[in-house]
Amino acid sequence: MIEKLVAIEEKYVTLENRMQEQEVYTDPALYAKLAREQKEIQPVVEAFRRYEKARRDMEGARELMGDPDFKELAQEEYESAQAEMGRTEEELRVLLLPRDPNDGKNVIIEIRGGAGGEEAALFAYNLYRMYTMYAEARRWKSEIANLNETELGGIKEVSFIIEGDGAYSRFKFESGVHRVQRVPETEASGRIHTSTVTVAVLPEMEEVDFEINPSDLQIDTFRSSGAGGQHVNKTESAIRITHLPTGTVVECQDERSQHKNKDRAMKILVSRLYEEECRRQTEQFAAERKSQVGTGDRSERIRTYNYPQGRVTDHRIGLTLYKIEQILNGALDEVIDALVMADQAEKLKASGM
Repeated sequence: MIEKLVAIEEKYVTLENRMQEQEVYTDPALYAKLAREQKEIQPVVEAFRRYEKARRDMEGARELMGDPDFKELAQEEYESAQAEMGRTEEELRVLLLPRDPNDGKNVIIEIRGGAGGEEAALFAYNLYRMYTMYAEARRWKSEIANLNETELGGIKEVSFIIEGDGAYSRFKFESGVHRVQRVPETEASGRIHTSTVTVAVLPEMEEVDFEINPSDLQIDTFRSSGAGGQHVNKTESAIRITHLPTGTVVECQDERSQHKNKDRAMKILVSRLYEEECRRQTEQFAAERKSQVGTGDRSERIRTYNYPQGRVTDHRIGLTLYKIEQILNGALDEVIDALVMADQAEKLKASGM
């Protein structure tokens, strides 16, 4: 492990020196590329330098232990440095785990009401609000691509994009079935209903990431529906793209510009096809996937939101928090951090580190 860390630090220093060269400094594209590479390995380098400092402190304290005047102080310094080395070593093991290449990407989230009719649609809105509030707290930008609302303010389905550094790494564990247990406002007897909402989370892919044959696409334009005042139904700015070989259909009608809608619809289509290709490729590793935190399968029930008890339970890791109001208001970090840590623990176990 040390040899690998030394090599990573050398690469970091090389990148640092290159970015100070005149030819690089005056080339914005090249400078940005090198800066991204450096940023990716920076946490590893910083942790390794802390590890090396602790190791040197240990050696220095060990030498001082032979001096009776400094023995007690040296012993304290030795134990403190030893503890720091242990902590940093664990941190490095996690940092050296293979990274998901999509972790730094923007994310596309698709929410659909499932079993439960209007109550499911109302909870779909609650989840949409929860995710956009979480994004806002992180200063990430969210934009709706397609929205199909109900008359009572619920959502039959919504597709939206969240743009921000590392957005996919935080949202990727949200794929699956979210279950809600609560008394609907329309329920006179006060009986608790159980409804479900399906969430799909996709890394935003560009056309260069996943090639599509233009002849496989059928592109239709139509007039936007829903809210929009006088603009609605005057121009055919909404776009529907059908990928003929798979039958995948994407609609985008939130922008007034047909060009913007087409661009956004293509990104969603590429991302969906990429996800489907990844799913096919990973089916052969089904046993390995079972050892990880959830499969990301949309049919898998991952979380229950119980309103009467004020409880949120993530079934994959057995986490229960009595903070339903805070979580639905976007305070998701405690849940996501626990999922990330559980995933890292499984990967460490599988790698034998």
